[in-house]
Amino acid sequence: MGGFLLLIVLFILLIITIVLLIIWAITKKKVYGKTILYFWGGIFTIYFAMYALHFINSKKVLEKKDFYGHYTIDRNYFAGKQADWQYNNFRFEIRENDSLYFYVTDGPLIIKTHKGKISTLAPYTSARLVIKMEEPNHHILITNPTIYRESWDFFIVFNSPKFSNMYFRKGKWTKID
Repeated sequence: MGGFLLLIVLFILLIITIVLLIIWAITKKKVYGKTILYFWGGIFTIYFAMYALHFINSKKVLEKKDFYGHYTIDRNYFAGKQADWQYNNFRFEIRENDSLYFYVTDGPLIIKTHKGKISTLAPYTSARLVIKMEEPNHHILITNPTIYRESWDFFIVFNSPKFSNMYFRKGKWTKID
């Protein structure tokens, strides 16, 4: 349907251009030549502006290497005591050897480490994260996360049976003021 509509629009633009060319050839007035130039200049300007907006607003396409790094609780989604507590008690990292280390912490102190491996599936354009943890596992990691892509970034959401959704974003842990 979209291709057919585009053909109709191009056909109409072509007819308008031909009519203006005929009028310009008959009258020899420069105004018709300038009209054709501005007409097509405007069309190309709109096209390139729409292409640029699409590029800026399109969601990041993820590859496996994009998941490597340190992750902490994103305290911006639900700011407050619960988010601060989660931030100080849970974080993880995914290393380039596809290993995942999930840390139960007390601020800067790591109390317990849960280990696992990651892989990715790419049934669509962007890769999906698959986690296989060693037993005993932590309740946060019993299901694979949901990945939410943004224009230039992404965040990972785990659905914990105890804490509900937990939002993680790439970044190193730093002490909260």
